[in-house]
Amino acid sequence: MAKILYHAVPTDWRKEQKYAFLEKTASVAGIKWHTLKPDGRHNWFARKGDTGYKTAIPIGSKAARASGGAILSVFRTYSLGVSTNRDEVVYDFDETRLTERVEKFTDEYNAELHRWQRNDQPKDIDNFVSYESVKWSETLKKRLAEEVEAQFDGKRIRSALYRPFTRVSLYYAPLFVDRPGSFTEFFPTAKSQKENRVICLSDIGLRSPFSCLVSNAPPDLHLCASTDGFQCFPLYTYSEDGTHRRDNIPLSALVHFQNHYEDDAITRLDVFHYVYALLHHPDYRARYAENLKRELPRIPLVGCCSHGAQPPCPGTKSPRQSGAATGAEVFRAFAKAGKRLAELHLNYEAQKEYPLQRIENEEVKLNWRVEAMKLSKNRTSLYYNDFLTLAGIPAEVFDYRLGNRSALEWVIDQYRVTRDEAGHIVSDPNRADDEEYIVRLIGQVITVSLETSKLLKALPPLK
Repeated sequence: MAKILYHAVPTDWRKEQKYAFLEKTASVAGIKWHTLKPDGRHNWFARKGDTGYKTAIPIGSKAARASGGAILSVFRTYSLGVSTNRDEVVYDFDETRLTERVEKFTDEYNAELHRWQRNDQPKDIDNFVSYESVKWSETLKKRLAEEVEAQFDGKRIRSALYRPFTRVSLYYAPLFVDRPGSFTEFFPTAKSQKENRVICLSDIGLRSPFSCLVSNAPPDLHLCASTDGFQCFPLYTYSEDGTHRRDNIPLSALVHFQNHYEDDAITRLDVFHYVYALLHHPDYRARYAENLKRELPRIPLVGCCSHGAQPPCPGTKSPRQSGAATGAEVFRAFAKAGKRLAELHLNYEAQKEYPLQRIENEEVKLNWRVEAMKLSKNRTSLYYNDFLTLAGIPAEVFDYRLGNRSALEWVIDQYRVTRDEAGHIVSDPNRADDEEYIVRLIGQVITVSLETSKLLKALPPLK
């Protein structure tokens, strides 16, 4: 019978590190190989000793969602992020520009609708409509075929998280947004955005490394990657008018945690924070990297023996006897770290700026406006604009990554002016009412990155 051997290097290695590893390794005999055998779910990359993952609770599943809570999962329901199919129309840093663009789109779509109606509603809509003024999608063409007329409503403009640490305005209306997700249930009102939050994580079939980020606003489908979708798991759900709030972590899941750790004081918010910390754990991501490509995460109950989700093995000393932390204490450590991580990631604009060195060009007039920022080759300084360079960036900043980029690199990528072929501004992150916002944001995101890395290093090990 054939035997399959496997060895993996860390998923975040760059190609230079991989080349160096190959050069250093004289032959295949010098590599520590693992023998692969498929598990009951046809996963070939399950590691020896990881039996706890197979029996761990799904974070969510279609079956659990359809069962209404009869099938155990951490979260009752979840949704993909907002998929617009016309980001350049419905997203903008500036609400006034967004309003003008959406009103223009409304007029142009209605003009095409009325032209189609005047021409006896030809069935071949694909070849009838004009593609010069309206960005069409299959969903929008269906709306036209249903003779749905567009109407602008300024109340539909709301805050959204487009990319990591990139908050923008979104025109959230079904006609304009192809797949809006379930965010009328997650964030129906301003009040809900203050008390609710969602854990956004990589969907299955990911191409970029697994990542997750908490949000208190509707997130984009491609929150942390240009190719991967992101699923969102809320703490609460609401009626459409926001009057009825419902816990999204079912009682069965809460009791499962309480019984396992023998701690009735565990709350749903504790479970939420525990999950958020666990999904960030470097060992969790490395150990289950292949599982995460094929299914939504499973949530082991860490803190006991090596089986992860099981009670202590018979014949072993209790944690108290050995001086080790109890399972409940380990759970609390994860929940505490997850709470702090969520506070950092949600309230990034309230964090202290990291003290970067500001190098000002005396030959250029003081200017806070950004066109396109750029890191130096050694990544220790950032060209902000002709007037300002920010120096003294710690190397550890780049350890906190979301997908293929660090948090700082996401800010550099998103906070730039983009123009169309005619040179007209399409997107401009600069704020007339707060000129230093971007330079302040850079320092704050560096602080968030360093604090995140520190918290992750202090997490209890996965056994």
